[in-house]
Amino acid sequence: MNFNLSGFLNVFRLAAKPSLCLPHATVSTFGDLPSPLDRAFEVQGKKCNIKAVVLDKDDCFAYPDTNEVYPSYIERFQQLRKAYPGHRLLIVSNTAGAKSYDRDGRLAKELESATGISVLAHRVKKPGCKDEIMAHFKKHPETGVTHPSEIVVIGDRLMTDMMLANMMGSWGIWIKDGVKPLSQKSIFSKFEQRLGPMLIARGLHALDPSSPFE
Repeated sequence: MNFNLSGFLNVFRLAAKPSLCLPHATVSTFGDLPSPLDRAFEVQGKKCNIKAVVLDKDDCFAYPDTNEVYPSYIERFQQLRKAYPGHRLLIVSNTAGAKSYDRDGRLAKELESATGISVLAHRVKKPGCKDEIMAHFKKHPETGVTHPSEIVVIGDRLMTDMMLANMMGSWGIWIKDGVKPLSQKSIFSKFEQRLGPMLIARGLHALDPSSPFE
């Protein structure tokens, strides 16, 4: 069973501040990500300096429970690798690399082999692993990341990926439709697809990442 204690505990935080789960930008699929990524926020008049990307896997760039990049997204995936080389592109999954689920790290190694991208080994699942993510970038100073506002989180889930982005002080891009048809998605994903637009209609919005230089 892939129980997410971090997600369960942070539901109470979300109840107090629903905007924590909202994205800064939304696209339908991974293939619709703008290039460069900064353009996703320009339409809102927001300026950012994205130096690194935290990338979800399941129903984001890959079909759930597989490691291969979904065929339609291969070109965009390679563009992202070129734009954010080396450790500037990091996969953070609640399956591969999550020590409570991937105890021996086998899934992480298989995913790294299939994608050529580093997979974060983390004790706390999303959305609570912000410290472990920042420790990764601190360990790799060549990325140039000195502050969470220089990171964008890309994923298909509001209450894990987008909540992680807001709690970390980063940018979030929501992959709303993903790979799986809506009829095959989990009850949680279906709920989030209604929740996001409802909260936005109420006038709520994602938290603005604050740069230390502002």
